Amino acid sequence: MSEGALVTEVEFELPKGYVDGAGTLHRRGVMRLATAADEIYPLKDPRVRNWPAYLIVVVLSRVVTRLGTVPEVTPGVVEGLFSEDLAHLQDLYNRVNGLAPTAVAVQCPECGARHEVEVDPLGG
Repeated sequence: MSEGALVTEVEFELPKGYVDGAGTLHRRGVMRLATAADEIYPLKDPRVRNWPAYLIVVVLSRVVTRLGTVPEVTPGVVEGLFSEDLAHLQDLYNRVNGLAPTAVAVQCPECGARHEVEVDPLGG
């Protein structure tokens, strides 16, 4: 990849995984960067208007483009995620879309001092 190239998709692995109706476990997937439409159009959804907490369900169903062999990631699929997996995707969404800084704990190999540094979540 060339320097400065925009990464628009990121692969992920869910901590627990989504179990479909046939009992198949799906853990690996792909999330794309959100567009303005991904955050605006769900606000018109009656489910979101009646229950604002549902917004993340609709948004994630728009930006998660692949989850294992699930044919389509719908709000119903997102509703079926375990809480830990939903939190994982919310965190990933915030990081890849620049909505939250990513910090990691590091230790200086010379003096042993520990501190946190911010890193690019997409490795760019």
